[in-house]
Amino acid sequence: MAVRNLVLVLGDQLSPDLSSLKAADPAKDRLLMVEVREEATYVRHHKKKIAFLFAAMRRFAEALRIAGWQLDYVPLDAKDNAGSFTGEVNRAVARHSPERLIVTEPGEWRLRDAMSRWADDLGLPVDILDDDRFVCSRADFAAWAEGRKQLRMEFFYRDMRRRTGLLMDGDKPEGGKWNFDAENRKPAKADLFLPQPHRVDPDTITQGVLDLVAQQFGDHFGDLLPFWFAVTAAQAEAAMEHFVEHALPLFGDYQDAMLEGERFLYHSVLSLYINAGLLDPLAVCRRVENEYRAGRVPLNAAEGFIRQIIGWREYVRGIYWLKMPDYVEQNFFKADRPLPDFYWTAETDMACVKAAVTQTKEEAYAHHIQRLMVTGNFAMLAGVDPREVHEWYLAVYADAYEWVELPNTLGMSQFADGGLLGSKPYAASGNYINKMSDHCAHCRYDVKQKTGDEACPFNPLYWDFLLRNESKLKGNPRLAQVYRTWARMSPEKQKDYRKSAAKVLADLR
Repeated sequence: MAVRNLVLVLGDQLSPDLSSLKAADPAKDRLLMVEVREEATYVRHHKKKIAFLFAAMRRFAEALRIAGWQLDYVPLDAKDNAGSFTGEVNRAVARHSPERLIVTEPGEWRLRDAMSRWADDLGLPVDILDDDRFVCSRADFAAWAEGRKQLRMEFFYRDMRRRTGLLMDGDKPEGGKWNFDAENRKPAKADLFLPQPHRVDPDTITQGVLDLVAQQFGDHFGDLLPFWFAVTAAQAEAAMEHFVEHALPLFGDYQDAMLEGERFLYHSVLSLYINAGLLDPLAVCRRVENEYRAGRVPLNAAEGFIRQIIGWREYVRGIYWLKMPDYVEQNFFKADRPLPDFYWTAETDMACVKAAVTQTKEEAYAHHIQRLMVTGNFAMLAGVDPREVHEWYLAVYADAYEWVELPNTLGMSQFADGGLLGSKPYAASGNYINKMSDHCAHCRYDVKQKTGDEACPFNPLYWDFLLRNESKLKGNPRLAQVYRTWARMSPEKQKDYRKSAAKVLADLR
């Protein structure tokens, strides 16, 4: 059968209402899905992440065929697999001689840049369609950002609330406030009845992928087993319903909390399904809103969850496309320290870091406070090169794609963009971790001790970070009181902080 259009579907585009599929006709066009080594190795992705995407892709391809689509699916171990999207598109064009190639725009700049050359290389038209699974298009975000001195997420979020109508009371926010974050900072206590995320046993297709990943990527970071991620839209929907019923009511209160041995608390663990296309983000938000309207979920929980999706998720995507490709090179503090080995091994005496990295290794997941205020905070305080921090986050988390991960890491976590995303660095001493977790009770370091060999390393590093970067931060009004506190310290105390920080940093080498 002659092929009119060849339609490439990427591994994070597992949505039946994808713009490229809506532009195609099952009777005339042919789909192409490929597992390519280049995408699995441009950073050394966590084994679970690779397995999740390949298994979800295979199940999505199966669903597309059942829906009547003609589809070429090229598994990783296919004999002639070229190992890259460019190579596999070339092979498919040679097989089918289509009139044109259609693809929904990818989420990462490097791949979008490669696609911009395909028309010339292939000698046929290439239509790169907008990814309309987002509330805010790239053009709309650029229009919102134009002329603004500061691109604060809070103002963008309010526009998204108005646009979607989510949690609105006429033209005012439900409950009279846009943001209930002040109510969402409660420390949690250990509880035998803490919910667990929905788990799915691997089927035959997923087991085949697990065997493939074990064979082909056995030297990558992370534990492959046990594997319990959903890999179909129906399974992801079940995971969402499980979260809504069992965890959402207390999600708001405890979303910033950390507990030793409790990896999920009241978090949804839905971001990997949303980012891969198995769940529609706006539909998830409307489901959460419905729970609030029905009186089953408090407003602070519903608002906090919805803000993460139509606020922060949409916002960082806009920042990414607005500022790439130069954004990845941002390094406001000129930090150049190598990423410590314990980010890969978890071999550290800092209980909070050990817990976050161990969990990351075993689950390909950590919640946002573990990423921001533990591993991210430590890296910034220690002066780690933000490019290395970015590549670590991109590699180790199942929900990480550069469009969402890079601004979160360079902007919010490392302040490497100099304040484009945040009004001040998210720098904190051990006191914050002690307040929001019970890790310090299990740590060999003493969080109450500020200096010396037994002191929590976050304590001297916090002041050392501020002093190293004083010329860049002292004018920040949100840090003025902090620098005044330093100035009131005795010279002996200041000297002890600096000496202790130097020892911590020397030990990192």
